[in-house]
Amino acid sequence: MTEQQLDRVAHAKDTRHYRGPQFKPLRRAVKVPVWGDFFIRIGLALALVFFVVIIHWLDRGGLVDSVDGEVSFSDIVYFTMISITTTGFGDIAPVTDRARMIEAIIVTPIRFAVFFIFVGTAYNFIIKRSWEKWRMERIQENLADHIVVLGFGISGSESVHELIERGINPSHIVVVDPSEERLVEAEKLGCNVMAADATRDSTLEAVRIRNAQRVLVSAGRDDTSILIVLTVRALARDVPISVVVRADDNEALARQAGANTVINPVRFTGLLLAGSARGAHIADYLADLASVSGRVQLVERMITQEECGSSIDQLPGGGRGLRVYRDGQTFGFWEDECKNLQAGDIIVEIVPAENGSGKGDGH
Repeated sequence: MTEQQLDRVAHAKDTRHYRGPQFKPLRRAVKVPVWGDFFIRIGLALALVFFVVIIHWLDRGGLVDSVDGEVSFSDIVYFTMISITTTGFGDIAPVTDRARMIEAIIVTPIRFAVFFIFVGTAYNFIIKRSWEKWRMERIQENLADHIVVLGFGISGSESVHELIERGINPSHIVVVDPSEERLVEAEKLGCNVMAADATRDSTLEAVRIRNAQRVLVSAGRDDTSILIVLTVRALARDVPISVVVRADDNEALARQAGANTVINPVRFTGLLLAGSARGAHIADYLADLASVSGRVQLVERMITQEECGSSIDQLPGGGRGLRVYRDGQTFGFWEDECKNLQAGDIIVEIVPAENGSGKGDGH
């Protein structure tokens, strides 16, 4: 990369500007911190208790202390606490109709409110978090050879649907997106989800990025996607990365950042349009190749031992060989190199959709 490009990426890394839709930062900006929420709950409960203390103090004439016959302020605080906690020792009790109505109509609803506040607080800060931590650890234990999708916008969601259609088990797909709303759909599909910033090392480490089979990046913005690619590549040097960029001048930058495959949807759309100008069915066929729901599929695979020495047009599985990738070079089916397949060759072939070799391994 050039020095100017590195400065741009470094600045993006520092500012952490990976966000979802425009309304998301506003909602997140006013979000109460965890401990702030905790103290708000406790403060609300204490305020309700203090309110009941005032009510009991103003109506202390309706209470009787069976010990000394005098109801002091400390007796009011004591009676309030045992009343709200439903302990009820009986040494102080309401005796007038008014005092009993206050207990029934005002104090009892407050008692339930305080109870639910404390139960809800205990659930959110102890039970729920412990349960989520335990679940996350169990999921992480089984994360290996999985597919990580960073960004669940239009492109990311479509890729997840297509992966599942191709036979990939949803439990072997991890989706990371800062938007809880978008993750609801991914969770319904059976995927593992995480609402987090994919530019952070801690996020990628939590999804076991080093053990992933492949990483798909579609953050919605080219600069953010390239930043994510840099972060992934820094943590996992050998994991294949596919990224979506929309500007032509960012394609080379994405490759320099460490992406193995760079996809430009704008350019692909242009190819479909240009293809349709040469024939009415070319665009249909290209779309057919790209989707698992079509009649044919493109498959990339390593050749088998039995295929060594044979020609690309003699594949035993019934597919039509198109290309051979060998030692960083690409050969078309018409070239002599494709007439003698060698160990380690990777081929791209077209297979019928109903052919089992066209499906994913399913994990």
